[in-house]
Amino acid sequence: MTLSAEQQAEIDAARANAQPTLRAVAPGMEKHLYTAQPVLDHGFVRAIDYMGDDAAIVQAARVSYGAGTKHVSNDEGLIRYLMRHWHSTPFEMCEIKLHVKLPVFVARQWIRHRTANVNEYSARYSILDREFYIPEPAQLAAQSTVNNQGRGAVLEGAEAARVLALLKSDASQMYDHYEEMLSQDDQQGLARELARMNLPMNIYTQWYWKTDLHNLFHFLRLRADAHAQYEIRVYAEAIAAMVADWVPLAFGAFEDYRMGGVTLSSKAIDALKRMLKGEDVTRESTGMSAGEWREFQEVWGKGRQ
Repeated sequence: MTLSAEQQAEIDAARANAQPTLRAVAPGMEKHLYTAQPVLDHGFVRAIDYMGDDAAIVQAARVSYGAGTKHVSNDEGLIRYLMRHWHSTPFEMCEIKLHVKLPVFVARQWIRHRTANVNEYSARYSILDREFYIPEPAQLAAQSTVNNQGRGAVLEGAEAARVLALLKSDASQMYDHYEEMLSQDDQQGLARELARMNLPMNIYTQWYWKTDLHNLFHFLRLRADAHAQYEIRVYAEAIAAMVADWVPLAFGAFEDYRMGGVTLSSKAIDALKRMLKGEDVTRESTGMSAGEWREFQEVWGKGRQ
């Protein structure tokens, strides 16, 4: 992880300048504010600001004043009800702003979550640092033979060494050429906005990313899932750890009903009812696709093919 001297000075100044406030304060998030959590080889994620807490969710649902109910158990029950029945607006009352340093190819995947406010470091105005994401050997894997979006067996030996060497040499060469093309040191050179097109996808960028809790939960449900790409999943896991401290009641409900729960189609519900009655259920008799049947089996146990 690499913080610039300016960024570290900003963090130190912010942490040293605590102010009294009448706004809702979440002690669990306060301990995370401004602190950079390392991710990958040069990346990080840090909370810059936040709004709301578990009580804000309850308050919005009840349209009440002040702290709302005094009974934590009632608050938890309401939050779980809201999560279970897919309510969204009460969770939108909480927001978080993050500063993230991440490889460009991860950013391009991340930006598909469009319900956020984003401001990215501009390579039109500034020169990007010579920092590239180089995977650990355990993350060098072949293409999966069953999943077009996934990884297969981990590369080993000479093949792993060959791939690592290519990744390092290509990134270094492209950055060398980027520097050579730039308009600097009294040479005419190429404008930064054009020279950047030669940079590799594993170079690091940075952005501020602000979103509400409802949409953040959607991001975490997809990106913190075991099936998500490793390089974005580790960022999602770091964010999830912050959210668990920020809104523990809401995050507990999220874990139960989103991360740990499943959604069943009408065909799957019918198949499950038949299985509970003792019937020998096959995929053909359910009308499920091969993919849905495979996912159904992963949750409810193997049936006859």
